[in-house]
Amino acid sequence: MGGKVVIVTGASGALGAAVVAALQARGDRVGAIDHASSTTPPTAELFRAGGVDLSNATQAAAAVDAVARHFGQLDALINVAGAFAYETVADGDPATWSRLYAINVLTALHASRAAIPHLVKSPAGRIVNIGAMGALRAGAGMGPYAASKAGVHRLTEALAAELKGKVTVNAVLPSTIDTPANRRDMPDSDFGAWVRLDELAAVILFLTSEAASAVTGALLPVAGRV
Repeated sequence: MGGKVVIVTGASGALGAAVVAALQARGDRVGAIDHASSTTPPTAELFRAGGVDLSNATQAAAAVDAVARHFGQLDALINVAGAFAYETVADGDPATWSRLYAINVLTALHASRAAIPHLVKSPAGRIVNIGAMGALRAGAGMGPYAASKAGVHRLTEALAAELKGKVTVNAVLPSTIDTPANRRDMPDSDFGAWVRLDELAAVILFLTSEAASAVTGALLPVAGRV
């Protein structure tokens, strides 16, 4: 009960679930926010807010405030919610660019804006975003995804500058993450070269820890063995 209170968005996805589990193992209390519905009753250690569209500012604020109200504080926000699409510019649907911007950038923006008034009250407020190695230089078919994740990188840098001395803001930049969905979509790949969920979760938890108090504005590559 003496741990931090941490919100994880996209909490029911592969990475989100791994982060929630790692936080609980560390003794933190977790607000798990997700677009998927949830009927899990709140406890002293876990508050699940399901059916939340974080690309909607009003819904994001309501969910974040509910978590802070339930636990009486908020110390960290981990913005995991996101999506991927592989489409070429010439043959893809322009609507994909808007959809990925909403899911990857606006979710992090709205959750962060809602969390900031709570985080600045914490003695060690933290925001951790999920960027992407693939957004450093977009390859063929990666245009909409890379553009949206590059937006997450710039959001991270802007927030870090604006909240300097109050809240640290950083992003992890994974290469391909070893998830069941990625194995299914890329069956001929070398899975051993990918970033394991526990490896990425460990880096994320480091950035929420006291040991990372001097780290802010960082875009930290987590490239696995690629």
